[in-house]
Amino acid sequence: MTFSDVFKSSFLSNINSFSTLDVLLALGLSFILGLFIFIIYKKTYSGVMYSDSFGVSLIAMSMVTSLVIIAVTSNVVLSLGMVGALSIVRFRTAVKEPMDIAFLFWAIAVGIVLGAGLLPLAVIGSVIIGIIIVIFSTRKIGDTPYILVVNLKDSSAEEACNDIIKASAKKSILKSKAVSKDAMELTYEIRLNDDSTEFVNLVCASEGVSDAVLVTYNGEYMA
Repeated sequence: MTFSDVFKSSFLSNINSFSTLDVLLALGLSFILGLFIFIIYKKTYSGVMYSDSFGVSLIAMSMVTSLVIIAVTSNVVLSLGMVGALSIVRFRTAVKEPMDIAFLFWAIAVGIVLGAGLLPLAVIGSVIIGIIIVIFSTRKIGDTPYILVVNLKDSSAEEACNDIIKASAKKSILKSKAVSKDAMELTYEIRLNDDSTEFVNLVCASEGVSDAVLVTYNGEYMA
């Protein structure tokens, strides 16, 4: 081994294995498309609490995924090591909204496609996906479900409440019934004939009813 062999390194030899222009182009486009995904997410979000950090993470995820794919495609040996390294990563954050999962996969897919060098596919696919999500998020599909919680005193008040609900709602289902010595609580899932919620006032005005609460049903019901 000569003195010059000491400074020879496979790590340094990999510096020129990829193009700097390709990296900058892929990261720039991943940032732009990640920003596009973030805008679509913010525009179409319909959950209870919007998180800016999740929207920013979509941009970061697109760029990081693109960077990883560039590294993997530049070296076959590195790709095998990358698979082993990423297999130990575990994510503990719970995703509550189903659409959030779709946006996560969208951001990852954009990073993968850009890292692989398929730039037109990433741009055209993202535009089409964004248009579809915007169209379907602004359209009302089916009836809006509601949850009605009624606190009342006795069974006679319960019968009067049931009559009002059946006359005012297109469909009603009793989800839970909690009974104590001097009161009871009824929880209904209902679908209205129209957007009017005037029947809630009638329910609350019924004899034996102490209060009534109507909320939009978001799919997470806990009895």
